[in-house]
Amino acid sequence: MKHSVGRNPVAEILLIADIHLSPANPQSDTFAALMARAARADALYILGDLFDYWVGDEQPLPDAIGHSLDQLSALPCKKYFQAGNRDFLIGQNLLDRIGAENLPDVFALRYLSETILLCHGDTLCTDDLAYQAMRQQLRSAAFRCDFLAKPLAERIAIAEGLRARSKTESSSKPEDIMDVNASAVSTLMQTQGAKVLIHGHTHRPAIHRLVDEGARVVTGDWSTHGWLVALNADVITLERFDSRNTEIIDRITLSETSKTARETTR
Repeated sequence: MKHSVGRNPVAEILLIADIHLSPANPQSDTFAALMARAARADALYILGDLFDYWVGDEQPLPDAIGHSLDQLSALPCKKYFQAGNRDFLIGQNLLDRIGAENLPDVFALRYLSETILLCHGDTLCTDDLAYQAMRQQLRSAAFRCDFLAKPLAERIAIAEGLRARSKTESSSKPEDIMDVNASAVSTLMQTQGAKVLIHGHTHRPAIHRLVDEGARVVTGDWSTHGWLVALNADVITLERFDSRNTEIIDRITLSETSKTARETTR
């Protein structure tokens, strides 16, 4: 599945991930700043984990988050959603509410004659075998059917229990296995013929220049600031922002992605 953007896009394309909206962290001001920026954009791609957890489209939302979703729905730009590990149960009702098109786990964006791959990022953390086994179970049709048949209160309790368990387990795991595997990244990009990969999930924002040409761009989580990746003509920027300021952390041009740089395969 591909979208194509012509040689002269009229406005920038924005990409975000790991917003983690929750009653305790509605991100109202930062989200409003994003909406103001996105109102002038050509498209907004949400690469997963819009919510801290999602247990079905009838999940109740506080007014602050409902208002943010109304702002998202009102955006004139195109909107696309890709499931993350926390909100893979988002269904068509929620997508219709925000006016977003659902994307597959790996999505190829054709942009200015280059292929830019988009994914949440968790499938590339292949060294974390326990996580990958759990992911396979949770993403199965059998789990989805069984889970969504449970009462809402039970689903919320299960989700909160899984979040607590994940925090405990993550604190004891080696840092490296919770990052992407460089061989998995290389294989995916070579298979798709892509020079750029953009993802979230790891909460390690950076632009990595790759050994075999290309770049891996990681957007950050919204725990203390908002993060986004912007495509503007042939420039890719990684930006940190809040309701008052925006800071460009790094940038790379598409022409640079055809030059070798450094990222070690492990």
